[in-house]
Amino acid sequence: MYTQPQPFLYPDVSPDYDHAPVVILPIPFEATTTYGKGTQHGAFAILDASHQVEYYDEELKIETGLKIPIYTHPAIANTLENPQFTAEEMINITTETVTKLIKDNKFVISLGGEHSITTGIVKAYQQHLSEPFTVVQIDAHGDLRYDYEGSIYNHACVMHRILDMSIPSLPIGIRAISQAEADLIEKEQIPVIWGHDLTPHSSWIQTAIASIKTQKVFLTIDLDGLDPAIMPGVGTPVPGGLQWYPLLTFLKTLFSKYEVIGADVMELAPINGNVVSEFAAAKLVYKLIGYKFFNR
Repeated sequence: MYTQPQPFLYPDVSPDYDHAPVVILPIPFEATTTYGKGTQHGAFAILDASHQVEYYDEELKIETGLKIPIYTHPAIANTLENPQFTAEEMINITTETVTKLIKDNKFVISLGGEHSITTGIVKAYQQHLSEPFTVVQIDAHGDLRYDYEGSIYNHACVMHRILDMSIPSLPIGIRAISQAEADLIEKEQIPVIWGHDLTPHSSWIQTAIASIKTQKVFLTIDLDGLDPAIMPGVGTPVPGGLQWYPLLTFLKTLFSKYEVIGADVMELAPINGNVVSEFAAAKLVYKLIGYKFFNR
């Protein structure tokens, strides 16, 4: 498995930090996954796969990575090196690191690692920003349990922690929840786009976009939100989910209508001998950068 970080996209060395508007932040943390394991390898697998991504974006008609320097930050909360990292320690160091990057005016894309990481990232944005923002969640699971297996920082609880921060959310692709989560969704009137809504002729994209009531958005992508036919390398795959081009259409619309302040891509669990998932994740990260800076 991958144990050493490499620069995103560039095979040799990252551009200079001071001149890079984009920072890729690897967070190879895994402590609370409950089914398939391996998300601590996800960030480094994405970095490695990114070297196979073509610089030219045929949709945006530009070589994104040559126009926008992308700096790769050293890994933090690395359970590959320190298995004793707790979730609380991870959240603290993640919040501290992301806060510094926000203050330096960087567009941060964090790579996991398990989805519990998002709590620390979102906390940094909430502490730094005076304006409200919405967390747009692409995911198969609600992640709205109050606690799970004895921890409120389990990866199954991340969206409940965000709810505790009084931050609105828009979950998309949800198709695996508990009764308690369903009750909470109804009580809090969370505008879910369910997995069964993602039919080819539905208007789910328009519905989702119209559900966002703030100008600023943070985007969290749990890769199991995608159809496992195109994203098999996740710890908890669920049938159904987002297909590639509808996902890109939604993201392009999101970036054009709202100010996306940051993003993360979580829960990649690489499969030995199958590079489909990490390459798709790397390509997705590259598309996020293109949509942020060149989506006219």
